[in-house]
Amino acid sequence: MAISISVLLLLVILAVVFLRSGGLKLSHALVCILLGFFLAGTSMAPSIANGISATAGVVSSLNP
Repeated sequence: MAISISVLLLLVILAVVFLRSGGLKLSHALVCILLGFFLAGTSMAPSIANGISATAGVVSSLNP
């Protein structure tokens, strides 16, 4: 578990650096994909899924 958290933190830091640099290359996209897979395996996954569902519900209820 400690290794997963360390890798997760490393991937988060790399994703932030890549997004701030302004260019997202193939290697950067692969890091972001790996970040998603590691996040899915953490205890934060249900909270993230609930937050996304709630946000989608709010957006879909807006009338233009």
